[in-house]
Amino acid sequence: MGKIALTGDRPTGKLHLGHLVGSLNNRLNLQNDKSFDEIYIMLADGQGLTDNFNNPKKIRDNIIQVTLDYLSIGLDPNRVTIFVQSALPALTELTFYYMNLVTVPRLERNPTVKSEMELRGFNSGDEGLPVGFFTYPISQAADITAFDANVVPVGEDQKPMLEQCREIVHKFNTIYGETLVMPEIMLPKNEKATRLKGLDGVEKMSKSLNNCIYISEPSDSLNKKVMSMYTDKNHIKPTDPGNVEGNAVFNFLDILCEDRHFNDYLNDYKNLDEMKEHYKKGGLGDVKCKKFLYAILEEKISKYRDERNKWENNLSDVYDILETGTKKAIAKSNATYARVKKAMYMDYFDDKNKIVEEWKTILENK
Repeated sequence: MGKIALTGDRPTGKLHLGHLVGSLNNRLNLQNDKSFDEIYIMLADGQGLTDNFNNPKKIRDNIIQVTLDYLSIGLDPNRVTIFVQSALPALTELTFYYMNLVTVPRLERNPTVKSEMELRGFNSGDEGLPVGFFTYPISQAADITAFDANVVPVGEDQKPMLEQCREIVHKFNTIYGETLVMPEIMLPKNEKATRLKGLDGVEKMSKSLNNCIYISEPSDSLNKKVMSMYTDKNHIKPTDPGNVEGNAVFNFLDILCEDRHFNDYLNDYKNLDEMKEHYKKGGLGDVKCKKFLYAILEEKISKYRDERNKWENNLSDVYDILETGTKKAIAKSNATYARVKKAMYMDYFDDKNKIVEEWKTILENK
């Protein structure tokens, strides 16, 4: 078997710069890596419903928004398969059977589940906790194994989810024989990319926290957001010494700035280290730093906006991309599900002669 990768996003809103540096850039690298035979990118609408069950239209509307974001950054439907999760019945079937392999205490210990529960105000003992949300790691294991994915590109925060998936695969194969492919995690090579903060400089960038910049952000909105970014509360005047640690502007620059940007937009300095030293000593104002950051972001985001506009004017083609990708994903996941049913002795109607002979043997030995 060759290299197969699976990744994706919950379609709960447009994608932001945190997605871009944390996962989307990595997918572009995968797309250009000729060692991969198949790359599947899932619009996880089913998982999106686990905490949006009372607002399904939000998920439906964002299917197109996220797809447009994918296409705008350069994901190529001829090289990756983009599909809609809920259209694959095999995924819910696999989730149902995998539930028997995981205990409630094990789910409660999953750090990712715990942090997501805390973020959304859920409590494991609270009657308001949806079971679908609680069993999210099992559903994710179904997604991964359905495609025989042996590589799963995720951020650092998703490591516990993949570890749980590996436990499910190991237990299934131990009980039913070698059936499922064991996945390996692929973390971003750029460690800084896992640490992009939101506009407040405290929390990670998140739609729910309203502290993000979208990869389709309009110019005027982008400028307002950059100018409102948190810097250093003690850096009141340009002459004051400033702190770059915990400073949202410098957090962004650490991740997105290249030396060439100084030649293009701020030729007072040769590189970011020089700029930081000046800021720390005093004499460099926040507005100047923010204008520099805005120029870098506008250069990048404007390209995505232009590409997005092209696809927005060809929505029929976008529909065809999703339909074609989803049909391919259905076939792939159905093949895995058939293999799982056979391993679990549940392939009752695949071979009539075989089943009848089995029944005869059972009755003869009663």
